[in-house]
Amino acid sequence: MRMIDREIRNDEAAQTAAEYLMIFGGIIVIVLVAVISYQNYVKGLGGNITNGSEVQSIENNLQDINNTLNQT
Repeated sequence: MRMIDREIRNDEAAQTAAEYLMIFGGIIVIVLVAVISYQNYVKGLGGNITNGSEVQSIENNLQDINNTLNQT
C-alpha cells in the first residue's frame, strides 16, 4: 500500500494537464473580452466601407493614375 501512495504522489501528469487547461482557459477569456470590447468598433467599420465614399475616392485616384500612364 505504501508503494502505491508514493507513486501517486510522484506522478505529476495530472498537475501538468490542469495547468495547460488553466492557460488555455485564460487565453479563451482574453479573446472573448477583446471581441466583446471591440464589437461596436467592428460594426462601425463595416458601415464606413459600405458607404462607398472612400472606395469611390480610391477608384477615382486609380483611374487618374491609369489615364496618366496611358498618355505617355
